[in-house]
Amino acid sequence: MFLVMGITGQVGGSTARHLLAQGKAVRALVRDRAKAASWAAQGVELVAGDWNDADAIARALDGVDGVFVMLPAVWAPSPDFKEAKGVIANFAKALTEAAPPRVVALSSMGAHKSHGLGMITALSLLERGFRNLTSPIAFVRAGGFFENFLFGLHVAQAGTLPVFYNPTNRKSTMVATNDIGAEVATLLTGPAWSGQRVIELGSMVSADEVAAQLGKVLQRDVKAFAVPRTGWSAAFEQFGIPKGQTGQAEAMYEAINSGWMDVGVEGTEHVAGTTSPGDVFAAAKNATTK
Repeated sequence: MFLVMGITGQVGGSTARHLLAQGKAVRALVRDRAKAASWAAQGVELVAGDWNDADAIARALDGVDGVFVMLPAVWAPSPDFKEAKGVIANFAKALTEAAPPRVVALSSMGAHKSHGLGMITALSLLERGFRNLTSPIAFVRAGGFFENFLFGLHVAQAGTLPVFYNPTNRKSTMVATNDIGAEVATLLTGPAWSGQRVIELGSMVSADEVAAQLGKVLQRDVKAFAVPRTGWSAAFEQFGIPKGQTGQAEAMYEAINSGWMDVGVEGTEHVAGTTSPGDVFAAAKNATTK
């Protein structure tokens, strides 16, 4: 039995799909059973509870062979990241007491640093908060998600894909959530290990390359356009981040553009993605036309 956090999201869902495809039993901690009904129909055991509920996490961990842990995405965190710190403390307490045979945690490129990361600071805190676990643990430091460009299926009809990557021809680490789920499932079910592992997951891809593959799917020429730095706040507000709270998202992209989140950190393993941005765009486009 494997516990998967965030099963109703992209990464947790991908992890569950890969585990189920291997014939493994899957359990999920969910706040809303109705939202997870499709997973229950596939045989996933649902445990009612909240990520902030240490007792619920403990119940979900009972008897598992491994667990996938991730933090809920918070695009406008408090200045002290209290939201992440609370969840991390609950996870650490429950994992220490349950001591599952293995733990896989979703992290990010750049999480080995302690400052200048913006939103990624939460994942740096996660890695530090899990350092003293007795269970074998693997931190999967994923690149930026190709799925974050899916808005381009709509806005790029005119031939332009606005991005926060600057310059647009600079490569940075990116990956598809399908590949994250595949790697997590492999770590959970593959050969056992001891101590801690860090896996850098993704390939070096530029925004220009993403735009070109989007263009092939849309059957039109699409070019990446770097949103001017002065326009970032307004752009993030259009994506739903409250006015005046875009600073951590902006800082994250500044870190990416400066090269702070590139692959090649000493002492880590590296796994390249196999799903291209074009694959992600094509799958999403086909899903909307069915």
